[in-house]
Amino acid sequence: MAIRFRSLFLISLVVLCACPALAQESSVIEPQPERREINEANIDTENFEFGLVAGVISIEDFSTSAIVGARLAFHINEDFFVEAAYEQATAGQTSFELLSGGAPLLTEDERNYRYYNLGLGYNLNGETFVTDSLVINSAAYFIIGAGSTEFGGDERFTVSLGAGYRVLLTDYFSLRVELKDHLFNSELIGDEKTTHNIQYGLGATFFF
Repeated sequence: MAIRFRSLFLISLVVLCACPALAQESSVIEPQPERREINEANIDTENFEFGLVAGVISIEDFSTSAIVGARLAFHINEDFFVEAAYEQATAGQTSFELLSGGAPLLTEDERNYRYYNLGLGYNLNGETFVTDSLVINSAAYFIIGAGSTEFGGDERFTVSLGAGYRVLLTDYFSLRVELKDHLFNSELIGDEKTTHNIQYGLGATFFF
């Protein structure tokens, strides 16, 4: 009986001595994860943006007309940008001309509407979730500008206020929708007044 207890004691002692050695040996085992090569996206850092815009403009006291134009912008930083714009349209007839059937108020040349300005814009950058797995960069923006409008045989100082939404489809190409109000004084059909000329547009731009 004593021999049996002695054997059990020796076995227990061997196990207790082996445990620290096993723990020490297991602590030095380090995992060897697979390393993957990751390619970072090549995103353009160019700050110039050029684009074309098309839409409609409601020239006050005249009918709605199609308008086209071009834009050139420089992005100062992520938030602010400056933009030069040129747009043109052909004004329709006034309600008086349509109802009276009399002589036209303006000649064909005087119906040409040309507008150019320089504006300062501010971006509210964000993301647009198209689907659960498709997210594209986007920005709402606001812009205020000053320039000149040629219309009715005259040239008028013009203030422009606008807002829009831009989505960046690639690192160099974007689409945008916008709303603008061009304000200038006019006296074509009576006393001088400040006219509001509302424009809705769609644009495509390229960064370079």
